[in-house]
Amino acid sequence: MKNSLIPQIEALITAPGYQPLNKSEMARALRLTPEQRGAFRQALGELVAKGRLVEGKKAKYRRNVPREGQSDNAAPPFRGSQRRAGTKAARGAGGVIGKISFAPDRQKKSAFLIPEEPEKIPELRGMDRPRVLIPARYTANALDGDRVEIRLLRGAAPKWQRQRSQGKSAPGRGGADDSLHGQVLHILERGRTTVVGKFHGKGARATVVPDDGRLPGSFRLVSVLPEAKIGDVIVAEFIEWENPESIPTAAMIEVLGKDDDPGVDILSVVHRFGLPVHFPENVLREAEEISETVPPAELARREDWRDRDVFTIDPEDAKDFDDAICVTKDPDGTWELAVHIADVSYYVTGRTALDREAQKRGNSVYLADRVIPMLPEKLSNGVCSLKPHVERLTHAAMIRFDASGKVLATRFASAVIRSQRRYSYEEAYAILKLPAREIEGWSDPHERHIAECVQRSWELAAMLRQRRFNNGALDLDFPEVRVVIDEKGRAVGVKRSEYDESHQLIEEFMLAANEAVATVTKNAPVPSLYRVHEDPDPGRLEEFADLARTFGHQVGDVSNRAELQKLLKNVRGCLEEHSIKIALLKSLKRAVYLAEPLGHYGLSKTNYTHFTSPIRRYADLVVHRVLRQWLCKQGEPSTARQVDRPPTQAEMIGMAEHISKTERIAAEAEMETQRLKMIEYLERLCAEDGDTTFFANINEVRPIGVFLELNELLVKGMIRREDLPPRDEYMFDRARNQFVSRGGATVLGVGGKIKVRLHRVDRDRGFIDFVPA
Repeated sequence: MKNSLIPQIEALITAPGYQPLNKSEMARALRLTPEQRGAFRQALGELVAKGRLVEGKKAKYRRNVPREGQSDNAAPPFRGSQRRAGTKAARGAGGVIGKISFAPDRQKKSAFLIPEEPEKIPELRGMDRPRVLIPARYTANALDGDRVEIRLLRGAAPKWQRQRSQGKSAPGRGGADDSLHGQVLHILERGRTTVVGKFHGKGARATVVPDDGRLPGSFRLVSVLPEAKIGDVIVAEFIEWENPESIPTAAMIEVLGKDDDPGVDILSVVHRFGLPVHFPENVLREAEEISETVPPAELARREDWRDRDVFTIDPEDAKDFDDAICVTKDPDGTWELAVHIADVSYYVTGRTALDREAQKRGNSVYLADRVIPMLPEKLSNGVCSLKPHVERLTHAAMIRFDASGKVLATRFASAVIRSQRRYSYEEAYAILKLPAREIEGWSDPHERHIAECVQRSWELAAMLRQRRFNNGALDLDFPEVRVVIDEKGRAVGVKRSEYDESHQLIEEFMLAANEAVATVTKNAPVPSLYRVHEDPDPGRLEEFADLARTFGHQVGDVSNRAELQKLLKNVRGCLEEHSIKIALLKSLKRAVYLAEPLGHYGLSKTNYTHFTSPIRRYADLVVHRVLRQWLCKQGEPSTARQVDRPPTQAEMIGMAEHISKTERIAAEAEMETQRLKMIEYLERLCAEDGDTTFFANINEVRPIGVFLELNELLVKGMIRREDLPPRDEYMFDRARNQFVSRGGATVLGVGGKIKVRLHRVDRDRGFIDFVPA
């Protein structure tokens, strides 16, 4: 569908007397609402790409008048002003393109380039995370996240730059090569369109100081909203940065409020990460047109599971129920598992506004105080959600197992269910812990029957879980701590959720369904998406092993999966279990979406995809369409008469890259909001009782201080060297990498346990400092 703003922009730039305008000026001329800004930027991008608009001086747009012989759609050449810094180092090959990433500390202006084709740079081959150091004097006018072109410079970078930028990184283990650095030549594509921060100054001195330390220290505001007050948190649209020696400019587009107003901290994160705040009107209109009732003909075509023992288990506060299960055991000892997944593809069809918006978002985002859904509430919490006692459409995977849990056969069908019961994880866990004879004595026959189904389900799930670990899967599950937010958006408590049998039950069944679908799509001649977790870099695994040894654990060859499993088993229940598992996760590669089935290292599965959460993940919706198209070709009677055309292989590749990116952004935003609210909770807790103490594990020791993690809250912080009491009592032992008391009584080293109190909090830089209690 053509962007509706394109004709409006073309009418504006072709009007008599039009003078070039920048984005903000053009938006005001068109009288756009804040909700239209995203579509407006997209429309400008399309017009520039097609050569109808040219971005001139001061980022002002003019109509492109093609030269004789030039196509009207020819894109103009890239224009940009960059500083070309000189160097005494020997010059090497240039033209390397990638994304630039700055340190999160404003005091460190150097950056790294993550190249798009690292295999073309000899020094980076074989690195787990290849990157090129860009010294501060060579970053020109690049912003964090920009797509840039650099010139490679071979020869040692300044020593202070290497020390600041690389820390402990080493060639071949994910770091950058000291002898290779780069100089920014061109800004190909800006990664930032908005800046979130505090408003300062007035008139010509009006500025915004970004919350994100990876950006320049301030942006000059060329326009200010009348309601803005000094100190407000505001959102500004980046305009230009022509000269690296000058201050970049932006235009204020929204005032969020004072930084201590309820919800402003979360809104700041939402805008900083570019998360969508509202659904476009056409998307909401399509959602509202969806009927609450399913046509009788559609119900008749589907397998009828409305009277079967189907139930759901989800978090207590969940509203979007993606999956339901039904487990039966036959007299011969075989099992049948039915995993019913919300049939989102029935309601969200391809080439619609709903589908385009879902693909753009990629996934739902679960922030500390709110959910930003992938689909409008009418679908996510309504007609697609598998609520109890109402008819819902599903795409189901039926898997038969023998008495030992080995898969015998699988089949798939479109179905209709009526969930018999909705359990929270806490309720399901309580049932799993009850003796069977106690449940037999319940007076309500329906509750008794479904509870017996829950216990029977765990019998199968436990068997599948044991088989998975026997096949080499890694036990990387650990508790989750989330901040409790009141109705005013304040952090008032914490909730620790253990990864108990109720969670494991659902996990095993979802893994089984995902693997079954991946096996089918892999063997079918159709393009699809897969969840891929590649094998880790041996060097990074060995670094992890060294850390585990500092906690006193015996560690063998961790490149051997059995040794990793043995270590994870040994740390189970130890105070340092969470720290060691987090360290292992950091040593592994990130799981991503790809258009080819390369397997999943952590789960030890050859075939794996995502199928079980189409309400909140676009990848799952695509896989539903792929599977349904293939089943339709095979003559499966319950499949739809008309099936959406899934993407081509080339489209799948681009889609996999896009949704992997949106997933990373969502994860970072979720962690950031949890961090902010945890800091707020700790401040509140310690303000009420300054003597509040916490038990912590020491994870790392450096000359600047001791890095630790609180046992119960799983919060990371540090004790700075100058805060070790009494002053000058402690000295840093470089040989043993620990702090020792001059009297020899106390040692602070990795693996140690310590009792601490909160000392100070730096919200802007994200630091939490403690002192020994």
